[in-house]
Amino acid sequence: MNNFGDIAGAYGNPADSGIVLVPVPYDGTSTWIKGADRGPAAIIEASANMELYDIETDSEVYRRGIHTDEPVTEGRDPETMVKAVQERVEEWLERDKFVVTIGGEHSVSLGAVRAHHQKYPGMSVLQMDAHADLREEYLGSLLNHACVMARVRELCPVTQAGIRSMDISEKKHMDPGRFFFQEQIVSDPDWIDRVMATLNQQVYLTLDLDVLDPSVMPSTGTPEPGGMDWYSLLALLRRVSREKEVVGFDVVELCPTETNKAPDFLAAKLIYKILSYRYH
Repeated sequence: MNNFGDIAGAYGNPADSGIVLVPVPYDGTSTWIKGADRGPAAIIEASANMELYDIETDSEVYRRGIHTDEPVTEGRDPETMVKAVQERVEEWLERDKFVVTIGGEHSVSLGAVRAHHQKYPGMSVLQMDAHADLREEYLGSLLNHACVMARVRELCPVTQAGIRSMDISEKKHMDPGRFFFQEQIVSDPDWIDRVMATLNQQVYLTLDLDVLDPSVMPSTGTPEPGGMDWYSLLALLRRVSREKEVVGFDVVELCPTETNKAPDFLAAKLIYKILSYRYH
């Protein structure tokens, strides 16, 4: 696996980098379209074709150093994988690195959230997703990708934005004050203000790429119509980065195809964009 952004030399080595990307090519519990395990490699491959100057922020965030770690490959079962991700992320946090976790399916986020919560116990989580992921268990597993936010809510407050698909069993687990359906977002000009009011000062971002509309992001395991567009998502990320302390984030659920590389590039650009906002 190559370096994110094709960044080499002092800007890519672990000692001099303030930012570390942890790829987790895991797809053990997804239930429809398989292939999220190929997501991290596709993102990193596409990122080599990305300009490293961000026009909006007039910045080159790669100059803070972005090191691409070796992939976390331990565990076919989600329990082993989540533990391995947590341990790897903890190692980098102990070295005062800003850690970005790249999935893989959404269950990989739990290990990263647990590691960040140990360092930032007052943080809240902002989930951007098409799906609520609030099932208590699914297909016999508490750590299925459909349960990830149920597990995260056991740690800290969670705000959920962009949701447009859920099972009725998840409804009783909703926190109405922190839950933003996409159909409400599109008709509410103040939706970002409402989201911001629910967040603690320290925020961890978990971003399932299916929060975006399939016309923008078709390469996901469970695409849902009616999602956010690119600029709506950036508007939210910009506000959070400007007014809160983003302590870490993950981007998950890219399911790449050979015939359409644009979604791979979008995911890479989105990671770089969040970093540009975070350090601007």
